[in-house]
Amino acid sequence: MYKQSTSKTMALGLRHVALASALCCAGLAQAQTGSSVTLYGLADVGVTSVSGLKTGTVTQVASGIMEGSRWGMKGTEDLGGGYKAIFTLESRVELDTGANNNRPISGNQVYDRMTTATALGLTSVNPAIQGAYNLAVPAVFGAAGVSGLLNEYGVNVGASGNRAFDRQAWVGLITPVGAVLAGRQYTPGYETFSTFDIMETQSALSAGQIVQFPAVFEIRASNALAYRIVKNDFSGALMYALGEKDSASKERLLGINAAYKTDKFSVGIGYNTKNNELGDKALTTTVLGASMNMGSSKISTLVATIKDDHPTGMYSIADKLALTPLAGVAVPVQNAFVEAFKQDGTLFHIGYRNVTGPHTISVAYNQFDDKRPANADLKSYGAAYTYALSKRTDLNAVLVRFDNSDKAQVAPGGNGYLGGVTEKAGTDSTGLAFGIRHRF
Repeated sequence: MYKQSTSKTMALGLRHVALASALCCAGLAQAQTGSSVTLYGLADVGVTSVSGLKTGTVTQVASGIMEGSRWGMKGTEDLGGGYKAIFTLESRVELDTGANNNRPISGNQVYDRMTTATALGLTSVNPAIQGAYNLAVPAVFGAAGVSGLLNEYGVNVGASGNRAFDRQAWVGLITPVGAVLAGRQYTPGYETFSTFDIMETQSALSAGQIVQFPAVFEIRASNALAYRIVKNDFSGALMYALGEKDSASKERLLGINAAYKTDKFSVGIGYNTKNNELGDKALTTTVLGASMNMGSSKISTLVATIKDDHPTGMYSIADKLALTPLAGVAVPVQNAFVEAFKQDGTLFHIGYRNVTGPHTISVAYNQFDDKRPANADLKSYGAAYTYALSKRTDLNAVLVRFDNSDKAQVAPGGNGYLGGVTEKAGTDSTGLAFGIRHRF
């Protein structure tokens, strides 16, 4: 016991020495070449209480109340003549567990409208076929952390989860006529959404929280090539992210945005469209936003349209079921899940923020108009307060209410995690969170 503990301590100490040596060497290299490498991060943790869940009101410590906790490295090298080489590596970290991923507060639960064969429209007068339907639905969902659709429900989870640098990993070249970047990056459409969300995607009060599953935004794209430019009051971005299937068009993403910003107001538009695993056009999001600055106050609004007729990840269901005793119902089950995960709706947001000394107060109203047969309309509203202890550290409080229609079932989470679903469709939910955030 003693030897094992000692060896672990020594190993940990050696890792710390190695890291310190690496940072010292990096510092020497910077002094010699004029380049710079910065170690940075953000630690955000607090206590959150969410009502309306299957287990009642859940109170817990959570990482990412306002922003997702992270650490990263970024660097630049001046090449002369207006050229610079840049890079960013940014990793997610959960302060409550030390992991780099998380699951929703509500756990493995999904919407009632997706839970059973009958809810998905899979019915038959033949008892044997109905029995097969009843077995197939939970088989498709599987279990979180094991397989199936549930394994994809969360942050940095699933088949492509546990990425070491899930948040960002790219390298680029700044030129006199714009920058070219390659790697895992934020998408143009999401950047526009973040700009005109008064919360800048922070906390459960962000508009994106009410449309968390299925996701309505491709937040980041891997294998992405991007061109970005800022010229006076104008900025824009163009992105092409290649798929990793047998064809570059399968799961590829195209994105573009443009914005015009002055000291008084700004307007912008963003657009993302992604293909599914078959190469068919899938999730497509268009965002229009505008904001106005009024001294210490700001008002911002956005409208986003979301459309997905060929949802990604649904078209291998039949092939997988074909290898089981449920092969006879494989095709209709796949078709039912495709219908359930289609998206067609409009997201609206308006918010107001005032900054007075160390005090920041934000209020917002969000609404999702679901145009699918599910008609899962919902809205959220609330307030957030931040007290700045210093330039790097602040205290935060957030109160938000989710009003679900009789078909909606969404619970509030935070910037770094999902709330998940309420006890049943039509159940409203209130989220209350207190946290501390430190930037370094």
